[in-house]
Amino acid sequence: MKKKILVGLMCLTLLCMALPYAVSAQGEADEVFGLDVVGEEGGLSETLGDTADPRVVASRIINIALGFLGIIAVVLVLYGGFMWMTAAGNEERVTKAKQILTAALIGLVIIIMAWGLTQFVMDQLMSATSA
Repeated sequence: MKKKILVGLMCLTLLCMALPYAVSAQGEADEVFGLDVVGEEGGLSETLGDTADPRVVASRIINIALGFLGIIAVVLVLYGGFMWMTAAGNEERVTKAKQILTAALIGLVIIIMAWGLTQFVMDQLMSATSA
């Protein structure tokens, strides 16, 4: 039963990650994970799908990786909460759920801080090299 739930969550995660690309490929939106802002501030006039600028490619790869890690952290928080709610007073399961929640929340904070640092560095890099 746990294996089926885990596989279902992984499939849902992959579907959620592929959805922005499906919309972008149809031409309805050219923003992928907020990178349109990075391109505009850097003075890039091309759409993100057509550019081969290494700065944009690196930024895209980093944002995708951090987005995937963020999704995993949120799934772990949900799993820990579910485990705690279904513990039915079993102290061993409650302790394990608390450990999962603590680790997932610490990981989520680290991921958010890494994303903020990456955005800052990429903004500085775009403004420094566009002049």
